[in-house]
Amino acid sequence: MKKLYRSRNEKMLCGVCGGLSEHLNIDPTIIRLIFAAFGFWGPGIGVYILCIFIIPENPMY
Repeated sequence: MKKLYRSRNEKMLCGVCGGLSEHLNIDPTIIRLIFAAFGFWGPGIGVYILCIFIIPENPMY
């Protein structure tokens, strides 16, 4: 079972979107666009900040 981590390779801010994209095996740009849409029309910024503190950074790199 794959564990969810914040990415060290695919990161722009803190690696949350990159980690989700690695976990789901999809392009990180899609995840970033989804977070951007929720940031403008919903709680995206709060969820992102919460994920920074909840999701651990990938220890493999």
